[in-house]
Amino acid sequence: MQKTLLLLGGAQHQVCAIQAAKRLGYRTVLCDYLTDNPGQYEADVFYLKSTTDRDAMLEVAKREHVDGVISFGSDAALPSAAYVAEQLGLPTNPLASVETLSNKHLFRAYLSEHGFNCPQAVSFGVDDSDKEVSRICEGLRRPIIIKPTDSSGSKGVTIIESGNQGLKEALAKAREYSRNHVLVAEEFLTYEYPHLIGGDIFVVNGKVTFWGLMDCLRDERVAKLVPVGKAYPTSLAPEFRAMLKQEVQRLVDSLGLQFGEMNLEVIVGPGGKPYIIELGGRAGGNLIPQQLSDISGIDLVEASVRCAMGDMPDDTSFDGNDRFIATHVVHSCKDGILQSIEIDRSLKPFIYRTLIYVTEGDSVKKIRNGSEGIGHIFLRFESLNQMHAILNNINDLVKINVA
Repeated sequence: MQKTLLLLGGAQHQVCAIQAAKRLGYRTVLCDYLTDNPGQYEADVFYLKSTTDRDAMLEVAKREHVDGVISFGSDAALPSAAYVAEQLGLPTNPLASVETLSNKHLFRAYLSEHGFNCPQAVSFGVDDSDKEVSRICEGLRRPIIIKPTDSSGSKGVTIIESGNQGLKEALAKAREYSRNHVLVAEEFLTYEYPHLIGGDIFVVNGKVTFWGLMDCLRDERVAKLVPVGKAYPTSLAPEFRAMLKQEVQRLVDSLGLQFGEMNLEVIVGPGGKPYIIELGGRAGGNLIPQQLSDISGIDLVEASVRCAMGDMPDDTSFDGNDRFIATHVVHSCKDGILQSIEIDRSLKPFIYRTLIYVTEGDSVKKIRNGSEGIGHIFLRFESLNQMHAILNNINDLVKINVA
């Protein structure tokens, strides 16, 4: 009998999971609360329902007699997926661990309580007054970061450089993106390695089998914390890489995580210590699974789907190779109407895939978070030095003309 997979979320970046499930011969049931989601045209069955409504998702799962459930690339629906799976005895990571990973204040507290390197942090409610928040943050060394505890892609995140200058505006921005009504302030870590280390890992039977570690790229002109691409491989020294891997596996063990693709962000802080800033219980955004599949030759989307269904994936063992592949998030530095996107012809020999989501005449926004990119460019290089030389000038080679 054909197995059925319940997928929570049908956004553009989630369509690949529906397609992978169908290639593998599974029947697909999709839930999404947006009427214009593209996934509904790929799935066998579609329900217009909120994926954060756990009871509604459980009802659909029972009605459709599903054999597995997945929230591919989405933080918001992860707890619902784990809840449904636990209720029905389906494959899942522990709900308590998923909830910890999905809420930054819980994650920071967990790291501290279990002996992991962690920046000093305090949490507070969205209804706390600016004056009360100022008092709560008194003990934190500046600069500090104010952020929602349940958002991704740097949504609602602001750095306070000194004192409380800009605190009111930062709190308003964070409140706008908070669903769980809890915010966090934490000390901004000094980077010993110049880039945040990001990418995805893959876990099978509780062990990290796939290490997709990359340098996270930023555009200092517009948003210091917003990701605008990834570069593989990272130039992190072998001894720091070994220390990072040890800490990540220790965290996976501690949380009892059993399977799946997980998004990772690590800062090499003072003294070369690895600070695990994020371990998302889902695949990363900005087409990270596709980039890592290009690098490794392993279909991570299919592997995620197989694990959610309780089937053993194909071999996911990967710890690096000699490829040099990067992505660039096409983005605007100001709000306005798109006039043109100019790609310098010197860059074109390195491009092997281009995805642009807007056309001339469309309204575009200055990139302020990970959801405001307007396209992706995939680049392949012959050496690390060549990759760095090009990426250091990428903003001069890809120009967005806005009126």
